[in-house]
Amino acid sequence: MILAIYQTQLQAIVVDFFRTRTPFADHDAIMNNPVLRYIAYAITALLLVVASAVLVPFIAIEDIVPDLVLLWAIWVALQEGQMIGMIAGFGSGLLLDVVLFDVLGSNALAKVIAAFIAGYFYLETREQEMIGSMRFPLIVALCALTHNFVYYFFYLRPTEIDFVRFFLRYGLWSAIYTVVLSLIPMLVTSRRYD
Repeated sequence: MILAIYQTQLQAIVVDFFRTRTPFADHDAIMNNPVLRYIAYAITALLLVVASAVLVPFIAIEDIVPDLVLLWAIWVALQEGQMIGMIAGFGSGLLLDVVLFDVLGSNALAKVIAAFIAGYFYLETREQEMIGSMRFPLIVALCALTHNFVYYFFYLRPTEIDFVRFFLRYGLWSAIYTVVLSLIPMLVTSRRYD
């Protein structure tokens, strides 16, 4: 009896929710609900990991590619804070390691460290101001250089390739490419909140 009452109340809430709102079209409704927000983050991470494996090689310049997943992890750290950013970086980095058949944990560790650094720039009431200003590409540059240093250190450790030359060739230019792409969310955010 009590179960039937709860079931009808739940059905009424769900019907009322979908009758009064267009599902997934109301950005504020998703961003204000923590469960929906984290589900949206997980779906975005999954899509970016797939895009990194399938689409990003098509925009490579001399085998140098941007790191969209890192850019997303930094964005989450600036939106939600250090701990949530580190969890997002670890999960997406581990998934990226599995999808790209990379050294397991190398992307995860590098993205956790980058999100940890980005989390220091988190301001609880001024998230959009931080992402919509020129501070965002500077934060991305710092985090991308740190990420690439950690990632390529573990990537090249067992080989005989010169680390400094390899880092300058791939790590530095990949960080610059990622910073250039970080201008897109910065401009979109600054235009939305002006």
